[in-house]
Amino acid sequence: MPFDLSIVGKPTAPAVFTYGWKDTVLYALGIGARKDELDYLYEGRGPKVYPSFAVVPMFAPMLEVISKSGGDLSMVVHGGEKVLIKKPFAPSGTLHTTATARGIYDLRRLASILVDTETKDDKEEVICTSTASIIFRGAGGFGGSPPPKEPSGIDVPKDRPADFRVEETTSPEQALLYRLSGDLNPLHADPSFAKMVGFEQGPILHGLGTYGYMVRHLAKGACGGDASKITGFEAQFRKPVWPGDTLVTEGWRVGPGQIALSVSVKERDETVITNAWATVTE
Repeated sequence: MPFDLSIVGKPTAPAVFTYGWKDTVLYALGIGARKDELDYLYEGRGPKVYPSFAVVPMFAPMLEVISKSGGDLSMVVHGGEKVLIKKPFAPSGTLHTTATARGIYDLRRLASILVDTETKDDKEEVICTSTASIIFRGAGGFGGSPPPKEPSGIDVPKDRPADFRVEETTSPEQALLYRLSGDLNPLHADPSFAKMVGFEQGPILHGLGTYGYMVRHLAKGACGGDASKITGFEAQFRKPVWPGDTLVTEGWRVGPGQIALSVSVKERDETVITNAWATVTE
């Protein structure tokens, strides 16, 4: 499939995203927040905002970039995501996000595009940056170069058990709820579409939905529930998650403010998120 390499390095115009407390609460519910996380669900307490909310304002400009790539959007899955938090999200506000394709890469059977974004508030202060790895299934072999390797140096120890473990069962309606935060891909809602693109079992949970669960679990397991301590996080999405699966997040403290992470599905004893890490303030 021909990709348009001319889009690489050209930032989009800033996308304007205005949100209120209902949007941040809807996002929190989409990543599984429960009543014991009331600070993130009740406007009487702010509400506080999970830092993984960063993927909401960046989604539309990221989609704009991949839509211009020439790839088949019906064969797209999210391969990975990295977020760095510069400033906490306010409960409401207006944000401005630019997105830039870093490169389009050949993975033999697959193709990938890396999209970097930067989100600022109305004061022109950077709130967060992100890098999305978007996979086009069946689109490799076009003669491009492989993606760059950027090891974090924060790896899961193989010689000791995790320092924390959080287990939580997702709702059968989890993807239908998460999609209301902006990712309306029918892969996450329509059984016929899911089957057509190779997922016989039905619609899958958004990779960014699982990502949000990981960040929530990190806040619970390593930050006493205070997600404002989280300053960065990255993950690669290895296997699909279906709504109703039980997610298990494990974390290892590997250095000052450094935590290695892994997420698995309990029912299949299958790791679904790898190469995951986070940084937190101590």
